[in-house]
Amino acid sequence: MVSVEETALVIVDVQGKLADIVHESELVVGNIERLIQGVQLLGIPIIWMEQYPEGLGPTREQLRKYLLDETYVSKRTFSACLEENFMDEIEKLKAKSFIVVGVEAHVCVYQTVRDLLKKDYEIEVVVDAVSSRTEANRTVGIEKMRSLGAQITSTEMVLFDLMKTSKHPRFKEISALIK
Repeated sequence: MVSVEETALVIVDVQGKLADIVHESELVVGNIERLIQGVQLLGIPIIWMEQYPEGLGPTREQLRKYLLDETYVSKRTFSACLEENFMDEIEKLKAKSFIVVGVEAHVCVYQTVRDLLKKDYEIEVVVDAVSSRTEANRTVGIEKMRSLGAQITSTEMVLFDLMKTSKHPRFKEISALIK
């Protein structure tokens, strides 16, 4: 179960032309943007990654503008867990659970989630904030992550789950992000 005190957001490879051509690109990137803003309002740390940025390009500016003070990891491995820098950063956080978003659902997102689960972290995959170039690969990636033990959630669901109550001091601001 996610909690503000023990959770971090992991953003996987929302970059370059790939981010433009994934299934439902604008919806997915828009939801990632809402999640970034929401978790920042809640004080939840963010780790964002780029896969081979020299070749695939940078993270979409729509997102990058919010990530200037967040933890960045450049990677060449499909699973972020194979990158020493990533593992060092998540160990510093002392988080028990991770909210995971990004592309592609069946490659880098899947392999990162799989390896985080092997390390006994709780994982929430945000289905409306992950995608692949094809809907079929997106579906296979999500189903595989679910079968391995990842919890499946949505942008709105996870933000309200983090707040727990409409009495939360950030409730109105986060509600406005969803509308």
